[in-house]
Amino acid sequence: MTTQLEPVDAAPSRRAALGDAVVVAAWTDHHEELYAFLVRTTSDPEVAADLLSEAFLRLTREVRAERAPDNVRAWLYRVAGNLAVSRGRRIAAGLRWLTRTVAAGRTADVDDLPETGVLAREGRAELIGALDDLRPDARAALLLSSEGFSGAEIAAAIGRSEAATRTLLCRTRLHVRRRLEPAEAVR
Repeated sequence: MTTQLEPVDAAPSRRAALGDAVVVAAWTDHHEELYAFLVRTTSDPEVAADLLSEAFLRLTREVRAERAPDNVRAWLYRVAGNLAVSRGRRIAAGLRWLTRTVAAGRTADVDDLPETGVLAREGRAELIGALDDLRPDARAALLLSSEGFSGAEIAAAIGRSEAATRTLLCRTRLHVRRRLEPAEAVR
């Protein structure tokens, strides 16, 4: 009787295949409900998709490290919820920092004419009103961009991919421009 020997590295590749099967099964069974949960949590489908990807990436890492959770669904919800909360904290911290930075940079020119001061205050009030209409992540992205931060830095600060950040900035700039320009100037 002859026995066939398996290659030395067959066991790790078999474990990886079994781990991948666990992740694929989890995706098939839970991605739609988890995505819906994240959309409700973040109010932003693009952010929800990013967080969903991150949750499944973390599941893949855990499974490949042979630390597969016993209850995958509950584990995914916990991780997704934690990711959403962490993202919210990063945005809030970024907005607090940005508010302090912008407030520290404001100085009053004593030599301005009164009319110039009134016009500047009106313009600032309109700008503040336009910024107040924005979602926190869009406002943070726009303000960081105005301070000279790169797209990658802004994406990291608000917890989005660079492509999603570019799209967000484009839409946000268009929204602010439409809000600030006279109605007849907007096409």
